Amino acid sequence: MRFAKMTAKGKTSWALIEGDRAIEISGEPFGEWQKTATKHDLADVKIEIPLIPRTFYCAGLNYVKHLTEAANRRGEVPNVPDRAEIGYRAQNALIAHDEDVIIPADATGKVHYEGELVAVIGKKAKHLSEADAMSCVFGYTIGNDVSERTWQKADRGLWRAKNADTFKPMGPWIETDVDLDAMETTVRLNGKVSNHFKTNDMVFSIPQFIAEMTKYFTLWPGDVIWMGTDGSSPDLKAGDVVEIDITGIGTLRNKFVAETR
Repeated sequence: MRFAKMTAKGKTSWALIEGDRAIEISGEPFGEWQKTATKHDLADVKIEIPLIPRTFYCAGLNYVKHLTEAANRRGEVPNVPDRAEIGYRAQNALIAHDEDVIIPADATGKVHYEGELVAVIGKKAKHLSEADAMSCVFGYTIGNDVSERTWQKADRGLWRAKNADTFKPMGPWIETDVDLDAMETTVRLNGKVSNHFKTNDMVFSIPQFIAEMTKYFTLWPGDVIWMGTDGSSPDLKAGDVVEIDITGIGTLRNKFVAETR
């Protein structure tokens, strides 16, 4: 099933997406819900951020090619992590499908993008084993991890390099029925493929991350885990459009525009 948060005729609600139709539901996907009689053409609604997570988690260097290329740029020997470690991002950075990413006025030319699979938690979870870890996953969506690389190198933290307003597009919806091993991620810049990789070809899998995370803290319905990316992206400029397609989910599309003050 495919769940979206949408706005139609001035009303924002959850909807079930079936083909090119959005069917409003009563309730919410993480609990009890049912279809209503209200339907809309998908082209006539605004797709919102699928959800605002209680906690916004992110895996870092979780694909071999990505971490190798990063090490090569620094002139270092690649160091593959020996355990799953998680980081955090800020909710203020989230925007929806087809909303604009704002490039800050003082950003340098080193603004990059990364296509990521996002796991959406649907059940409260603590102390899960790898074998049981997927029991708390409700579904999946797509993320675009935007970064200002000059700031990332210069600052002591990632407070603006990763978390500036609009730097985390996510959507367009949550898909509950996927085949992780069959998934491929394709990233396009202005219609041209800039990156392509097998989505599930991770250093540490989703179950490994969840098992490690739930040793120390509780996952809650609506939490999200961005699973990292492979490869690298070219520099962005205002006017560029990035599309991220993941098999079985759909396409997340966002335009990059210059900040005006």
